Amino acid sequence: MSKQTWLTGITTSGTPHLGNYVGAIRPAVEASHNHEQEGFYFLADYHALIKNQDPALLRQSRLEISAAWLALGLDTEHSTFYRQSDIPEIPELTWILTCLTAKGLMNRAHAYKAVVQDNLDNGASDPDKGITMGLFGYPILMSADILMFKATHVPVGRDQVQHLEMARDIAQRFNHHYGEHLVLPQVVVDERGSVLQGLDGRKMSKSYGNTIPLFESSKKLRKSIMKIKTNSQEPGEPKDPDGNTVFDIYKAFASDEQCAALAEAYAQGIAWGEAKQQLFELVDGVLSEPRERYDELMANPAQIDAVLAQGALKAREHSRPFLEQLRRAVGVA
Repeated sequence: MSKQTWLTGITTSGTPHLGNYVGAIRPAVEASHNHEQEGFYFLADYHALIKNQDPALLRQSRLEISAAWLALGLDTEHSTFYRQSDIPEIPELTWILTCLTAKGLMNRAHAYKAVVQDNLDNGASDPDKGITMGLFGYPILMSADILMFKATHVPVGRDQVQHLEMARDIAQRFNHHYGEHLVLPQVVVDERGSVLQGLDGRKMSKSYGNTIPLFESSKKLRKSIMKIKTNSQEPGEPKDPDGNTVFDIYKAFASDEQCAALAEAYAQGIAWGEAKQQLFELVDGVLSEPRERYDELMANPAQIDAVLAQGALKAREHSRPFLEQLRRAVGVA
């Protein structure tokens, strides 16, 4: 049986938060240590251009996200960690795939349709108002990211499943015209993947402004956790852990035994301040050593650049000869 190739993209769109860690970073870092499979992890900085036209913010986000993944233990010896923008073969493959992709397929993309619907709901005379070709063609660039490295498995959130299906459609169309060159990726949706609640009880998301930054200082972390919205139940009143933000975050970091102990404390009427303090101590303990490594990396960007440059060399050992094969297949080489 041939080795599986897993690929994960990380959009460089902001400061990593606890939700990113639990939902994406932690499982990917763990997977990078599985030497039974080949792993590709990339900073999707071209994707970030769709929404971010602030160069300084893009560079800062790319630095913070790189430092976070490295500080949390991504195995860069046995996997490949690189910037999308360091692989020139990806935009070239994107164009080749664009020339084969039906506009009707792109018309059905959920992200595009959502913006069109917003325009219609707001009475815009042009349903495509404000829509760039970057947003419209986003699934083709994502397909190139995946197909370039012959990924067999791509872990995604449920909202990205459609884009993986599009990548398969595009690959099938290419193979129909030019022969069996592209590997059709398998979609991997982890139904067990945690989606953390944020400070206000909604999904933790930068767009809601309710996040807890992953590597803020211990003092600031405690301050953030103390801001978590709770109900007005008094100390001594039994509390329900189900659907409670404090408990939701706690169980994402705790052992089964710790969860059981806190659940019992809820039943006994623990005060919200005490529950939040227990949450702070747990999360701070888990993140204290990675935070030190993160601070060291942020103070030494050249170290991060060196790791990413090495990753780009490894990635291009795959992408250069494969693109040449595809160029010959379509007739431009």
